[in-house]
Amino acid sequence: MIEYWNPQIERMPVEELKEIQGEKLCNLVKYVYEHSPFYRKRFDDAGIRPEDIKSLDDVTKLPFTYKKDLRDTYPTGMFCVPNNKLVRFHVSSGTTGKPTVVGYTDNDIKAWTTSLARAMTSIGVGRDDVMQIGYGYGLFTGGLGMHYGAEETGCTVLPASSGNTDRQIELMQDLGTTVIGCTPSYFLFMIEAAKSAGVSFQDDTDLRVGVFGAEPWSEEMRKRIEESAGIKAYDIFGTSELSGPLFTECREQKGIHIWADQFLVEVIDPDTGEPVPNGERGELVITTLVKEALPLIRYRIGDITVLNWDECECGRTHPRIMRVLGRADDMLIVRGINVFPGQVESVLMKIPEVGEHFMIIVDRINELDIMKVQIEMTDVAFSDKVNDIINLEKKVASALKGVLNIAVKVELVEHGSLPRSMGKAKKVIDNRKL
Repeated sequence: MIEYWNPQIERMPVEELKEIQGEKLCNLVKYVYEHSPFYRKRFDDAGIRPEDIKSLDDVTKLPFTYKKDLRDTYPTGMFCVPNNKLVRFHVSSGTTGKPTVVGYTDNDIKAWTTSLARAMTSIGVGRDDVMQIGYGYGLFTGGLGMHYGAEETGCTVLPASSGNTDRQIELMQDLGTTVIGCTPSYFLFMIEAAKSAGVSFQDDTDLRVGVFGAEPWSEEMRKRIEESAGIKAYDIFGTSELSGPLFTECREQKGIHIWADQFLVEVIDPDTGEPVPNGERGELVITTLVKEALPLIRYRIGDITVLNWDECECGRTHPRIMRVLGRADDMLIVRGINVFPGQVESVLMKIPEVGEHFMIIVDRINELDIMKVQIEMTDVAFSDKVNDIINLEKKVASALKGVLNIAVKVELVEHGSLPRSMGKAKKVIDNRKL
């Protein structure tokens, strides 16, 4: 088993990495100014010329890019190459507005694949593995992105996509799947389906690694998954605008490595736009340093995280982002308090009597925000005794208030009564927006 995909780059001294970043940033700014009417106008409006960017320190002079920009220039108004230079399109769902379209040159696909090959290698996945990909194939980037990266490492790939869960479990057993990639919500659904079919992932399959992403999930949820399935669970990160899934944790499970020779990462105060010190929480901003078709300058991802430039125990020198708390636009403001669904999940997963599925419901009654959390109980904890239910609800409500600093109404429901997801789970219903 190889430990690094490219040790020379992955273990490069930080000073050298930052020199490379500075050179690529200067070249990128010239490239987009010459090839992107959008960025030329954006820079001109900001009074920025390519020659003003002389080093990495000048990145803060550059204006931000937003998802709204991609929607406003739909479908290809931000591209730097004509369609005859592209080899692929991917398109977002567009559930909250116009979809975003991302195009790829052949070099873009190769860089994306390299990023994931490094990531897969860092969690010990490679030629001896069978990887079952449960992310959706097609316009969504998850399936094909993981597919190309896994094949590059030498994995045997099972392109299962999402759904048809009983068949997935059968194939996992018959074909000797050792690695699964899907959303954590779908894997929880698979665990339940396997249990109903009398299948134990620990005893009846060769599964040893899960690569989970496309939605926020907590450290406590990781522990639940690892204990339930007997696997090592790793976080994967990416967005469709950047390419798709790109980065994972390494085997240390202490943050997601961002490849600094391909991407420049910043963490900023979401209100002021100013960089925050290393180790402090803020909004993730990424600049693509090598993309040809759709390079992005200081793209505000919207995820809330912490940047860590300390060398990892795995020996990689590239910066890490700590587990994403949630998206800035997923944050709920309830009675003036900021609440992330991930905070709720983190509290609940520490309470053994409750299951993995919950729903946050926010209403406004007589101008007062009311937050309720519906939570499934485990089969073991379910009781016909009213007092047992009431006491458990009080226990959960107290734990939530201790972390969130607001009173939360808790409603315990039977196991299996909340909706399941084969993709990204919906965990919030905010009736104030309806």
